[in-house]
Amino acid sequence: MSDIQPDTTTVEPWLRGKATEVDAVQRAVLHALELADEDVTKWCAPFTDAEFNARPYGLPPLSFHLRHIARSLDRLLSYAEGVQLDATQLTALHTELDPNATRDAVRAEFHAALRTAAARIRAFSPEHYNAPRTVGRAALPTTLGGLLVHCADHTQRHTGQAVTTAKLLLAMREGEAQ
Repeated sequence: MSDIQPDTTTVEPWLRGKATEVDAVQRAVLHALELADEDVTKWCAPFTDAEFNARPYGLPPLSFHLRHIARSLDRLLSYAEGVQLDATQLTALHTELDPNATRDAVRAEFHAALRTAAARIRAFSPEHYNAPRTVGRAALPTTLGGLLVHCADHTQRHTGQAVTTAKLLLAMREGEAQ
């Protein structure tokens, strides 16, 4: 092993040699969540509550993306665990676009959800990745492994959208200062 230590400020989580105690699928999902956490922390921190709920060019607000990541991880992992959604999860689903969110509350929900999701992901056994699972009321077919991979894909998709929205908000703020 090299004596050179990675610079964690520029090296993405999947290249840091972390989470080696879990299998490759779980590791990849955990790394995707860690990268989402870092990107949201970097790009979504400097905003007011109003900016956090703003919809530049009609885009969904930062508050939506972070709540959606948090709550969809909970829903997807429930399906992965082989259970259907409960009333609390269904109610939360319908409030993701609530325009009265506070930045601190949304960020706290997001970070707590990532921690909880990581623990839930670690609990799965790789021997069950091909186990059938269903999603939603329509009982759409998938597998445990498919759900875990989708947790990573979906989280990264919305993280990218949140970062793009944050960059637009920053550009709009700078335009106002000129």
